[in-house]
This record gives sequence, structure tokens and C-alpha cells, in this order.
Amino acid sequence: MESPIFLITPPFTQLNTPYPATAYLKGFFNTKNIPTVQSDLGIEVILALFNKQGLEKLFTTIEAKLLSNEIALSSNSQRMLALKDTYINTIDHVVLFLQGQSNTLAHLICTRQFLPEASRFEPIDDTNWAFGSMGKQDKAKYIATMYLEDLGDLIKETVDEHFGFSRYAESLGRSANSFDELYDLLQMPFTYLDEILIKIFDAHILKVQPKLVCISVPFPGNLYTSLRCGQWIKNKYPHIKVAMGGGFANTELRSLSDPRVFEFYDFITLDDGEAPLEILIEHIDGKKQQHELKRCFILLNGVVTYINNTSCSDYKQGQVGTPDYDGLWLDKYISVIEIANPMHSLWSDGRWNKLTMAHGCYWGKCTFCDISLDYIKNYEPISASLLVDRMEELIKKTGQNGFHFVDEAAPPSMMKAVAIEIIKRKLVVSWWANVRFEKSFTQDICLLLKSSGCIAVSGGLEVASDRLLELMQKGITVAQVAKVSKHFSDAGIMVHAYLMYGFPTQTIQETIDSLEMVRQLFETGVLQSAFWHLFTMTAHSPVGLDPDKYLVKKVSDEIGTFANNDIAHIDPTGADHATFGYGLKKALLNYMHGACFEYPLQKWFDFKVPNTTITPHYIQKAINEPELNESNNYKAIWLGVLPLTSLLQRSKKGTKWEEMSMEFQTNTNSVTINIDAAKGTWLMSLLPQLSIDKTNGLSFTEIKKSYLDAGLLDFELFWDNKPITTMHKVGLLRV
Repeated sequence: MESPIFLITPPFTQLNTPYPATAYLKGFFNTKNIPTVQSDLGIEVILALFNKQGLEKLFTTIEAKLLSNEIALSSNSQRMLALKDTYINTIDHVVLFLQGQSNTLAHLICTRQFLPEASRFEPIDDTNWAFGSMGKQDKAKYIATMYLEDLGDLIKETVDEHFGFSRYAESLGRSANSFDELYDLLQMPFTYLDEILIKIFDAHILKVQPKLVCISVPFPGNLYTSLRCGQWIKNKYPHIKVAMGGGFANTELRSLSDPRVFEFYDFITLDDGEAPLEILIEHIDGKKQQHELKRCFILLNGVVTYINNTSCSDYKQGQVGTPDYDGLWLDKYISVIEIANPMHSLWSDGRWNKLTMAHGCYWGKCTFCDISLDYIKNYEPISASLLVDRMEELIKKTGQNGFHFVDEAAPPSMMKAVAIEIIKRKLVVSWWANVRFEKSFTQDICLLLKSSGCIAVSGGLEVASDRLLELMQKGITVAQVAKVSKHFSDAGIMVHAYLMYGFPTQTIQETIDSLEMVRQLFETGVLQSAFWHLFTMTAHSPVGLDPDKYLVKKVSDEIGTFANNDIAHIDPTGADHATFGYGLKKALLNYMHGACFEYPLQKWFDFKVPNTTITPHYIQKAINEPELNESNNYKAIWLGVLPLTSLLQRSKKGTKWEEMSMEFQTNTNSVTINIDAAKGTWLMSLLPQLSIDKTNGLSFTEIKKSYLDAGLLDFELFWDNKPITTMHKVGLLRV
């Protein structure tokens, strides 16, 4: 039998769901009949550590280190060591609960008497404030997560200083212009976590007997462990080749020149992995020459060399197959809630199948984004029918009907087409996606998305300042974001905004005004979740490529020999941005919980800030602005059930006429409209023609022709009047 390819994700990415890169590649290799095996070493290491035997060994190790005076414990760790028996006796129960296999334990956990509590619990005394409306299960998950975080802090203090549940040794990988620190660390003996990782990894190698190990490194937080895995292979199994790829390489290693990196990997591929890895496998098999490699770093005569065979094209998105999660421990992932933020709960709670609607970004203009890189600039959507085929296939294979579309920004037209396809096939799915706050997200489009199972969207409001949004080339305004967010919120779709502070030339006044905009967005109820982050200048963004244009200066022009993406910079015209971080985040936490809207913005900062220049009801006025006359370039579709009808005799001042009463039923209420009987008869004949089961809808022109052919008058007046326009509540949508 042909030796397989072993696809691995080293620790740690997410605890609740596998990072999808290896599943994407396995799905592609299936189309080529290339045998593959995959493993998420992160969840395997976590479960090997956090069980009864694992904690017994951990506490024994800590006690031995204490006896030999290798470590000294903080009072927090001393407390945990004193409670070691409680930790050991509760850990298996907690993990089962977080795996969804012991839901009734939530009641016990929420008593706050069952689990031991250390320093992570100090800021969360009032969990009712955070979880009063979220339910006992979520509150228990949060408490159980803090329990695990306490243990993580203990591990970090005593046996492995780099431990982090999703960010292991992250600081070593982030902006590591030089490989020196990582290289020196990798010459040291294995850490406690290294021992667990390598034991698990070695068992896989002996079982799989691969000819090539492909290591996915999406984040700085799993770079170190990828190097440990590569080091183990190169030292113990030199006949096995090692390739590294993923988001970290794509953004950080494009100018790699340090030859020592190839003591851990044989190959490093960039961007889409399908074609480069297919050629690499053929090269290993002796079917391709070295010069035929695609987007691949190798060490040639002691020099790091980049080979890119441009004659070989990448695969279209319709050719890469359906992601295949076979071999991953789908029933063993643990759902955690790290912070009381509804969108972060989606990230870390529950198992989501990951898919993309399109390769790259359809907008591709944001000046802070790495739009010069292939994974963003090469935009290529797939058909809605193919995407929903893949959704159905994943549901059958994984038993999970939750989907997270991980596009940079899902195209609105694609979202609409996918929603229609889901509804036509009567699929029961929950899904969420990243979006731009496009004006094309009308009220009716949002209702369509909701009907298909869309539960949330996240998008970049960034700096809530129209001047800076224009400088960013976001193509949106704050007022537009407010309007679109209201459409989503009114449809029952949660809205999360990514917020940025510190963009080049941003003033103190603009920072305070942005906070006021955010306050009003939450106060009006159109935003439910958000997160602030400090602007980072990256090498492949327009700002990083041309800093002078944005009035910022690089601290250094030196290009490192290892990772080169984040660029240290000075903003001479802007504020001291970092000083605002704590106040912005503290204000946001309160706004997300519906609190402190009446506080002056100065309340959040321990230094003097200017008063806002934003009028008190700016967002409310933007929301209340009447919609612009919409184009008639739409199709009408009918998602509802046909109404019950009855004829009513009306009279006024001696004039008699007949009306039709139409009572529409929805899952939650009923809506009745009364219209002229002849027009009601025509409408009853029209609705079946608009049914999404039979058609993609009728155009405005087709509907008008049908109306006039029935001998009726004043179509525009009838079609745009309140009885018809309110029918979107019961399923008549203009999309």
C-alpha cells in the first residue's frame, strides 16, 4: 500500500472545533486518490493533560520541583496545590460536561461550591450580570472554563512558561524578525507539554508510516509546537519529509532567509496548498523535478531558495472537493466560554463546520489589510448549488449542521443565493459569516438570510469615523453601518463589529467620537457584540507598503531573516493610541451588557479627554432616515403559507364595495390585511408563482405585467402601499 500523507495541526488553535486546513486538504486529496491521514494534536494534547491521571502526574511533578527547590509558588498556586485532590476528582466530570456529554452537571457547577476557584474567578463574582439572560448551561461553561484557565495558569507558573490554550508560545512567533530566540529554545530539553505532545505525535508516526508530514501553522500560537514536531521527525525519522504551510507562513515568512529553519522542515509552501502539495508529493515520488515545485521554499546548497513554477496553475474552487473531517475526534472537542461576549461564545462554543463561499475578498481595498497577498486579492466565488452540496455532504459525514463561513467578507450576492438554495432544499442549518456592512443588505435580504438559518454576522466597523473610514477605503459610512445593523438586528441576526483604534493620523478627538458612535449603536440596540483592537501595520497592506502616504514612519527598514509582517511604526500626527485601550474596552464591556449608557465618556479614562463632538442622537437619526427609493431591479419571492381569506362587504356614504380579508399565519403570530377583492384575487393567484419551491421569484416587470393583464389599475400605488409592503413579515420578500 502506498505510504499516506500525514496532515497535522499542532497545538493549539481552538478547543471547540478543528481548524479546517487539514480537512480542506484531505478533501482535495480525496479527489486525487492520494491517501491521507489527519490529526489535530491540539485537542489530543489537551485531553491527555486534563484528565484524572494527567492531573495526578502534573501535581506530582510540581511537588517534586518544590522539593528540589526548582520553583517557588505564588500564593495562588499554593492554594491550588492544597486543593489538588478536588481538582483531580472533578477534572473528568468537567471535561465531559464541556464535551456536551454531561449537561445536568451545569446545576452543580453553578452552585459555585462544586469546583475549586483560584485567581481567574476574582473578576467574575457577579456572573448573574454577565449570564443572567444567557442561561444555566452558558453560565456553567463559563465557570468551567475559568476552572481550566486556573489550571492553565498553574501549568504556566510551574512546568511550562509558554502554555496557553490557544496561544502556546505565541509571543515567540509573533513578529519574530530573528529566529534566534526560537532556535535557542528548541535546543533546550523538552518542556512538560513537549513530552506529552511528542509521545502522542510519535505514536501517530509509527501507526501511519507516512512519507510526508504536512504541518498546518495558521497562527503564531502553534509555530513553536510545529517546530518541535518537525525537529522530532528530522532527528528520528529522517526518511520522512516535512512540509509547513498555513496562515503564518503566508503572512510572515515570505522573505524567509535563515537556513536554520530547514533543520525543522524540508519544505515551506505559501498560499493555497492544493497545487503546491500535489507537485511536492510528485517530487518526493520522483515524478517531478525540483525546479517544478510551486510556491515553495527549500534549502539549496545551504541557501534558502524560493521556487515558483508559474506554468502550473492553481485549482479552481469548484475543483478542490468537500472538506473531509474523517479521523478527527469530532465528539471530543470541548466547548468553552472565555469571556461574556456573544460573538466570542460562537467562536469557542459548539462545533462548526468551516466553509468558504469564495476564495479571496470581493472588496479587496481596505488599506490596513494584506490585500497584496494571493489569499485576499485573488477573488473567486463558487456556485451556490455546489456550496450547499458540500454543506449536505458535511452534515452526513459529521452529524453537525452548524456552519461558519470563514471568508474575509462573504459576498452579499452569494449569501443571498446560498440562502435561497438552503430554503429550497429545506435544510435545517445554523450558519454565520463575516461581512462588509453593505447597503445591499436590505431589510428583506436580512429576513431571507434569517429564514435560511443565518444566526449572526461579524463585520468591520473599524474606526467609527467617516474621515478614517474613507482613508481606510472601507467603502462604508457610520450611518450606513447603523442602518444595515438595524436590518440584521430586526431580522433576529446578531451583529458583531470589529473595532479598531490607532489608525494612522487618528486624533484623540476621533477616538472619543468613535467611542460615542459605538455607545449609541449599542444604546439603540442595533449592535449586540463588538471587540476593540489596536491597529497593526503589516508588510503586505497598503499602509505598510507606502507608509509615507499615510503619514507614518517605520521604526526600522531592516528586513529580518525570519518572520516579517507586523511593522513597528511611529504616528507623528496622531494620538498616543495605546493609552486608550483599557478605557475603550471597559466602556465596551458595559455597553454590551446594556449598562452605563448615561455615563460621560470621561468616566472610562483616568486622564483628561475632550468632550465628544457627535450629537446625542446621531445614530438614532441615521436609523430613522427613510430608505432611499429602492431600485425596481429585484425579484419577489414568497416564503410563507397561503392565507385564509374571506370576503367582506363595505359601505361608506352610500357607496358599497367588496374587500378581501387575508389572514397570514407565521410560526409566532398572524397578520391580517384587507384589500380590494379583485386585487386580493389576483394576489392569491400570484403568491404560488412566487413560491421559492418552484421559482427564483418574479421580477418587478413580470409582476406588473401580470397585474395589468388582470385588468387592474395603479400598480405602483398598490404594490408600494402599506398592506403589501408589510407582507415581508409573513414571507413576501423583495430580493
